[in-house]
Amino acid sequence: MNLRQPNASTATGTFNRSRNVVPMSGICVECLDGCKGGCEAWLASFRGREVLYPGPFGEITAGASKNYPVDYSHLNIQGYAVGAKGLPDEVTSGPDTAIFPAADTETEYGWTEKVRMRVPIFTGALGSTDIARKNWEHFAIGAAIAGITLVCGENVCGIDPQLELDGNGKVKNSPEMDRRIETYRRFHEGYGEILVQMNVEDTRFGVAEYVLNKHKLETIELKWGQGAKCIGGEIKVRELERALELKKRGYIVTPDPTIPEVQKAFKEGEIKEFERHSRLGFVDKEGFLKEVERLRKLGFKRITLKTGAYSAAELAMALRYGAEAQLDLLTIDGAPGGTGMSPWPMMNEWGIPSFYLHSLAYQFCEKLAKQKIRVPDLALAGGFSGEDGVFKAIAMGSPYVKAVCMGRALMIPGMVGKNIESWLGNGGLPKTVAKYGHSVEEIFVSYEELKAKYNSDMKNIPLGAMGIYTFCQKIRVGLQQLMAGSRNFKLSTISRRDLMSLTEEAARISDIPYVMDAYRGEVEQILAGRDLYCSSVGLKTRDVVASS
Repeated sequence: MNLRQPNASTATGTFNRSRNVVPMSGICVECLDGCKGGCEAWLASFRGREVLYPGPFGEITAGASKNYPVDYSHLNIQGYAVGAKGLPDEVTSGPDTAIFPAADTETEYGWTEKVRMRVPIFTGALGSTDIARKNWEHFAIGAAIAGITLVCGENVCGIDPQLELDGNGKVKNSPEMDRRIETYRRFHEGYGEILVQMNVEDTRFGVAEYVLNKHKLETIELKWGQGAKCIGGEIKVRELERALELKKRGYIVTPDPTIPEVQKAFKEGEIKEFERHSRLGFVDKEGFLKEVERLRKLGFKRITLKTGAYSAAELAMALRYGAEAQLDLLTIDGAPGGTGMSPWPMMNEWGIPSFYLHSLAYQFCEKLAKQKIRVPDLALAGGFSGEDGVFKAIAMGSPYVKAVCMGRALMIPGMVGKNIESWLGNGGLPKTVAKYGHSVEEIFVSYEELKAKYNSDMKNIPLGAMGIYTFCQKIRVGLQQLMAGSRNFKLSTISRRDLMSLTEEAARISDIPYVMDAYRGEVEQILAGRDLYCSSVGLKTRDVVASS
């Protein structure tokens, strides 16, 4: 069975002419001389490197299409008919108290200085891509009013058109970074936080010093990588002057805009865009621990780390080094990930898929715990979009996982709300929305709730932000229902026992019991005449007298 059809995808605007395709290569079974298009091999014949990236840049986000052998759909959530873990009085809890709205979805992360969130999700890194820049107001305000953390990604200062550097090449003024931080803070209510990522270029530019000194940020995030790619971040640039400026700032820009022949090709329309790339990072234990210590001495209260779908060795490094550095949060992002711009073949064919990577993370955490080594709080990322995935991730990584990082799933409601605002303004409301009404009040189910809270400030909340808030409310209520059904009324009581593997392969990878084996010990005791009851530590059995 082939897990992916290569050589054609809507992400790259390519397709096969024939209905019959060679599974391994993705090439049409009968490749016709005279074909007018358009598979990737055909398009790459005259557009070359452009075909590496999903597009159109700045208008789409992309998620890889490879169908991995095992993913989170191979897990199901256990449900029980007894118990109420996490309620104030578990022993006397009954149908009138163990109701799903009583389930508490709040979480927190941090080694000592904790950050609380109303829902155990937060945004992926929204960095230097146009899709993040153009929608920032919606994303930032939405995250703030929802009470979740917002991650401002890498290279934001470095690509700022109005960036000012001092004589040492350090950030002196970055209006774009200022806008991003101030927008979130305008509606921040004490839940969640905005944290800024740093890569190689950001460190060289002194981004940490800038956001600390000017904005008094409490948290900074180091970035080793992400699930979508194993190279540095990239964006597309469509102006020669802009490409030259970014090259001057120290970025890798391809094709090289300083070459006269490249400039001529661009002016004549042969080359239509440039790519700006970040450098590869290099990690070693001593350097990592020194950097964490440097950032703490600068004044940051919390240091976090984002790592990607690298080999198991890098995952072990992140966990062990993170434990020694007492990191406040470690986000582990599995393949294939989502992106605003990453090489399409790399997204599909590189890295450890999320289910496998997260299973390894739990195994490594257990090994460290047996050595009496405390690991950082974890967040898992890589393809999550709903409350079922949130529950499964927290359960599979219990007790180490505190939240799920969502990339594209949390961007969608921001863009949907923004578009509804535009459609309402120009009278072009599509039928898919108009069936719910023709006013903001009718369309957004959370409108009156927000209006009662923010009153006159409602005019400053864009509809994209309202979309993110509404989406988070759906996640919260859906998660409460799953928690109540599994008799967990606090996130901290969710455990691996609340999951079952639907396939033996998933059980082998994750160590989550196969559905036919789960609770087998309890089953045998019950069938032998021992009654089942619930305690604060889980399901137990007690002797009963069998009736004659």
